[in-house]
Amino acid sequence: MPLSGASANHATITLAQARRLQLAAQGLLQPVKRLARRQDLVAMVERMRLLQIDTIQVIARSPYLVLHARLGAFPMAWLDEALAQGRLAECWAHEACFVAASDIGLHRSAFAHRRHHWAYRNAERMYREQRTDMDRLLAGIRRNGPVRAADFSRQGEHAGTPGWWAWKPEKRWLEAWFALGKLMVSRRERFQRVYDLAETVLAGLDPAFDPATAHLPATLQRQRFIVDSVRALGVSPAAWIADYHRLRPAVTEQELAPLLASGELLEVSVQGWTSPGYVHRDHADRLASVRRGHLRATHTALLSPFDPLVWDRVRLRAMFDFDYALECYTPQARRRHGYFVLPILHRGALVGRMDAKAHRREGLFEIKSLRLESMPAPDAVLVKALAATIARFAGWHDTPEILLGRVQPAGLAKLLRAAWRAGAG
Repeated sequence: MPLSGASANHATITLAQARRLQLAAQGLLQPVKRLARRQDLVAMVERMRLLQIDTIQVIARSPYLVLHARLGAFPMAWLDEALAQGRLAECWAHEACFVAASDIGLHRSAFAHRRHHWAYRNAERMYREQRTDMDRLLAGIRRNGPVRAADFSRQGEHAGTPGWWAWKPEKRWLEAWFALGKLMVSRRERFQRVYDLAETVLAGLDPAFDPATAHLPATLQRQRFIVDSVRALGVSPAAWIADYHRLRPAVTEQELAPLLASGELLEVSVQGWTSPGYVHRDHADRLASVRRGHLRATHTALLSPFDPLVWDRVRLRAMFDFDYALECYTPQARRRHGYFVLPILHRGALVGRMDAKAHRREGLFEIKSLRLESMPAPDAVLVKALAATIARFAGWHDTPEILLGRVQPAGLAKLLRAAWRAGAG
């Protein structure tokens, strides 16, 4: 029977079971058994609650990687289409994120109260200092329609210089209006934001925008984010909850007590944890299943550094005993693992990391380095699954030829090449 009420409050699970519960909630426990459909993409964003945006493109950009790990191969254009059709929206949440259209009112309302957030603080400061120019830009959009930052020419000392530190003034003003809620992103063109008036974008959302969702009291907003975070995490102590939606102050056990009393959250003991874990009631059946040993981890995937499973490094270390640091902003000579390293998920554990680059023009997928953690002799199941996962990943990038660089442990490269020759993937 599903666990509920008092019976759930006395449940005890192992750390391995907690991992499987989190992977199940995140859509990473088992591989999909059919080809992805358009509606699966929006459903997965709803399941995760947040899909973080990042623009690094040595391989596919992060949002596509996060979805690929869960859905398998899908046309990348689907994400852009979902945004343009109003089924997804962009906002500041954990960081800049895609969210389901049905959630945008809550996020817009909550962000207006988060004056601690750096994006909001910067936008307010910029408006104080450059109000005339920002007002002129907004009036131009109101008069002439949506714009891209690329529609404005770059002038001055940073002309021809890439990077956020050299943004042209109009780009900074557009981003400030986005943070302040006057502009939204109506669509993307080659991943560049197209900005339009917020009221215009909100009018085109599917499902239709409900203004009431943008006016919840702050206490109810926070409670909604807490509940959504626990649901997305599968199982979590109080200390990890706030980071998911960047809540302040930290969530406490005392704050969660009413949600336990109402039955919306269930309390469990996780072996090795000094604090109780919390599970959303929607996962009661999964909790019962994992306690009976019926929830098996069979998925192998390559994860983005900005995957919800990965982005909280403290949680990642505690749950998976995996230390990770994004090194793309570290000088090359000081990097330990590579520029844009992907954690390797295999059957419920993070077993290694891979640094790669997709050379699309040449159809070549270059693996600069691949390292398995604490595994001198990888077993045949792992080799076969990893070879197939990499081959499918490379094919999805339209770079089917694989070039293998540094590999650890010794002998793994030979095993992977043999698997590819045998048709893995």
